[in-house]
Amino acid sequence: GEGLFLQITPGGSKSWLLRYTLAGRTREAGLGSYGDPPDGVTLAAARGKVAEHRVLLKAGTDPLDARKAQRRDTATAARKAAAHTFKAVAEACIAAREGAWKSAIHRAQWGNTLAAYAYPALGDMPVSDIATDDVLTVLQPLWSTKPETASRLRGRMEAVFDYAAALSLRPRGFNPASWRGNLQPLLGSPNKMKARLREAGGDDGHHPALPFKRIGAFIAALARRPATSALALQFAILTAARTGEVLGAKWREIDMVEAVWTVPAVRMKGGREHRVPLSLAALDLLRSLLPEDAEQDPGRHVFRADGGGALSQMALLMLLRRMNEGEAGPQWVDAGGRPITAHGFRSTFRDWCGEATAFPLEVAEAALAHAIRDKAQAAYERGDKLLKRRKMMEAWASYCALPEATGGARVINLTGQRA
Repeated sequence: GEGLFLQITPGGSKSWLLRYTLAGRTREAGLGSYGDPPDGVTLAAARGKVAEHRVLLKAGTDPLDARKAQRRDTATAARKAAAHTFKAVAEACIAAREGAWKSAIHRAQWGNTLAAYAYPALGDMPVSDIATDDVLTVLQPLWSTKPETASRLRGRMEAVFDYAAALSLRPRGFNPASWRGNLQPLLGSPNKMKARLREAGGDDGHHPALPFKRIGAFIAALARRPATSALALQFAILTAARTGEVLGAKWREIDMVEAVWTVPAVRMKGGREHRVPLSLAALDLLRSLLPEDAEQDPGRHVFRADGGGALSQMALLMLLRRMNEGEAGPQWVDAGGRPITAHGFRSTFRDWCGEATAFPLEVAEAALAHAIRDKAQAAYERGDKLLKRRKMMEAWASYCALPEATGGARVINLTGQRA
């Protein structure tokens, strides 16, 4: 009834048809093959489809035209999903954040982390289809072995999914890489995992740092290496700056006349501009990088890679690795015998300040661009102690130029210079 027919072909196959008239035109719509589910359509199911089509006809919509439109929409959605893979959206997200990167190195780290760990599993998947289980597939193998990397990766994936939702490429309101109420109960604290790994490996959690009494010998060894990476590391040591700040430094930040390097807030870990007093040794190093009878392009990196642009963190890593090669094993190690890291020289500087000088703690902390933890004290601290830090950095440069220290530390009494 109501236009429903069972069509039987000469070959014996059976299928349901709905015959209807709309706007004076009679048409037939197929409703599926006769039979039991899942491949067939029963009489009851066919009648249900007839009722759905009658609703469309009552509204003046041709069921066949509606079916074609639905297929077009499905095909369009499939093409859109195929075009908006996780990798494509992630690359667009990285490009959209172009003005927010602290440095080219920070940008590269983002892309490299996603390429190494997320793209192999999720790169070709439509970003709209990715669920928490897919994110767990990426994170779980890393969580117990590289919790720091895994935690950063999770945050970057979360940012990509937020970006996709903002572009209506996936539903708003749920992010499969979100932490609270989603991944947290499934993965557990990354900090606790890091602590367990450090305990198992006998690691105290600090970057391996060269004992400050050996800094003179290390600087002498570094000076025998002509590579730009050696100059960059020496500059980082002389300024007690983070390696990322040094590698991202541009000539526009350097004032050779005032002997100050001003690191913009966007490139600082704490998000505040940091002025670094340049010792005579640091200025001499910078002058060695200037072309004869010419000024550097203000927009060029101070420490350039061979192919242009900034040096990478890998250049410093490989430099230290080469310096520690030899039949006798690593010679540049911390007090526990671990090969030193570039970041560890900030601890070397801090140890020298505390054990071999009378410079106030707050001056040393200011040199390291550490935030004041005491909020009450921070409210009264307005200056950056540049003049006091200049005296300290000159003393540090002089100490770095000395042969390797032996015996007890020589304390530099500068209490009269605290005013």
